Amino acid sequence: MTDKKSTPEVEEVVANDQQPEVEDASVEAPEVEVDQLEVEDTAADKQAIESLQTEVNSLQNALVEAQEQALRAQAEAQNIKRRSQQDVEKAHKFALEGFSKSLLPIIDSLERGLETANRDEPGQKAMCEGIELTLKMFIDVLQKHNVEQLDPVGEPFDPQYHEAMSMQESPDAEPGTVLAALQKGYTLNGRLIRPAMVIVAKPSETKIDEKA
Repeated sequence: MTDKKSTPEVEEVVANDQQPEVEDASVEAPEVEVDQLEVEDTAADKQAIESLQTEVNSLQNALVEAQEQALRAQAEAQNIKRRSQQDVEKAHKFALEGFSKSLLPIIDSLERGLETANRDEPGQKAMCEGIELTLKMFIDVLQKHNVEQLDPVGEPFDPQYHEAMSMQESPDAEPGTVLAALQKGYTLNGRLIRPAMVIVAKPSETKIDEKA
């Protein structure tokens, strides 16, 4: 009976057969790790995108607010400029208001002098002509600076320009009509600087009784 000795080739085959099969496990493990990394990267990217989107929205809102503030500031600047221009125009238009008012009593005195003067007397005729000339010069100067005289006799009473001093019955005038101007009114560039003091017609008692 002979002993069979093992050859090196046979021993290598036996050793290989006895080793555990772990190659499949070592191959599968990296695939799991790669999938997990991909999930983590996707979540991180999503958070980064959401953060960027939030920042973009915030910047857009800030831009809109800044634009609105700029528009409001521009509108306010235009309003200030327009008001300043209006104030300057008013200052130019009504700068002579005080001076014009100071001349009105002089004109009133000249007009009353003409009303009371007797033109039939030879001595007063020349005086009346001088007063008329002076009065005309005053009125012409005022008109040159847009000061207009209000003589509303025969016109309907207007509380914006007239001040009623009394009311009288008149058979010829309609109720509410100005019968006489005790003192004439004046405007400067269309703005009232003195109302006309007037007497206004009122309905007669006979007409009131007839209506009753």
